[in-house]
Amino acid sequence: MKKRVKVAVLQMNSTQNVEANLAQLEGLCQEAALDGAKLIVAPEGCAYLGSDSPKEGDPGKLGVAEPLPEGGTILNRIRSIAQRLGVEMVIGGFWEKSHHPQKVYNSCIHLDQEGRVRAVYRKMHLFDVDLPDGSTFEESKSVLAGDEVVTSESVAGVLGLSICYDLRFPELYRALVDRGATLIAVPAAFTLMTGKDHWHVLLRARAIESQCHVVAAAQWGEHGAGRRSYGHALIADPWGTVLAECGDGSGYASAWIDEERVLEVRRRIPALRHRRLGRGLAAGS
Repeated sequence: MKKRVKVAVLQMNSTQNVEANLAQLEGLCQEAALDGAKLIVAPEGCAYLGSDSPKEGDPGKLGVAEPLPEGGTILNRIRSIAQRLGVEMVIGGFWEKSHHPQKVYNSCIHLDQEGRVRAVYRKMHLFDVDLPDGSTFEESKSVLAGDEVVTSESVAGVLGLSICYDLRFPELYRALVDRGATLIAVPAAFTLMTGKDHWHVLLRARAIESQCHVVAAAQWGEHGAGRRSYGHALIADPWGTVLAECGDGSGYASAWIDEERVLEVRRRIPALRHRRLGRGLAAGS
C-alpha cells in the first residue's frame, strides 16, 4: 500500500535569540501535530538566524554550532519535541560544527519520531550574491559547502534533502530523484527581494520536473540588521499544484502527501523515463 501522510511546513520569524526561536518552533510543531501532521519541516535558521561572528548579545553561527549527529543543547531540545509529539522532523539551516576553526556547515537534519538522526545533508550551494536592493550576502565567509546528495526513508516516502539557494540548481533535484525521492524538503530563508519574483516559480518548477511533492518551509519578516525574508511556506504536488500555503506571519501549512499521486503523475507524463542526459549517459553517445 502506498503511503498517504499529512505533512506540515512551518513559517517562522527567527532571530539571534535561540531560546525564543526554540519556543516558537515548539509551539508551531505542537499545533501542526494536533492537526494530524506526521512529518514537520522547519525553515532554514529555525533555531538561530543572526550574525556570522559573535557580537554583543549575539553568539554568532560559531557560538551556536553543534557537532552532528550527536548534537548538543539545541539539537537535544529539538529531539525532545519530536519524541513528545511523536512526529518526524526536518530541521534546515542547522549550524553544524566543522573541522574549520572559523566556519560551520549549513545542515539539514531528518529526525525520526524518536528524535534519532536519520540523515544529515550539508548545503552544497552557498549564497554569495549582491542583490539589486543593495543587500550583499556572502555565505561562504562563514559556511563550508557540502558535496553529498542525501535521501532518507521517511514516514511519507523517500525524502530528498535540500536547503534554500539549492532551489536554483535543478541538477541536485534530478540527482535526488535518481536516488528514489518522491518527496523533497526545501527549508529556506528566501530574501524578500528574490522571493517575491522567484519563490513560487522555482518551487513549482522543481515539483513538476522532478515529479515529486515539494515541502518548503520558510522564514518571513524582519530579522534585524536589514535582513528580510519573503515567507509563503508551501506544499506543492508533483503536478505543480500548490496544496497549502502560508501568508504573512508565523504559522504552518499542512496537506496530505500521497505516494500514489506521484506514481499517477509519472505514469501520465513519463518524462523521467524519457531523459536522454544524465544517469551516466556519455556525451555524444
